[in-house]
Amino acid sequence: MPPSYLIAREHLQRAAAILQGGDSRSRQLRYIIERTITLMDEAPQEKPVTPGNVLDLAAFRDRQLGCD
Repeated sequence: MPPSYLIAREHLQRAAAILQGGDSRSRQLRYIIERTITLMDEAPQEKPVTPGNVLDLAAFRDRQLGCD
């Protein structure tokens, strides 16, 4: 798992613990949630792996047009 995912999970766990408490911590909860969203946005998107005998037509067109 990427480190940002682990940190995001920790933040979500902290948010859940605060939800069990009183309303006086809403500002702290908001910060944790905003930070979690930021960490999720930073997570790299992996390209799907296709088997070696499958042609990705979009990638083929891009190579033919010199977009790659």
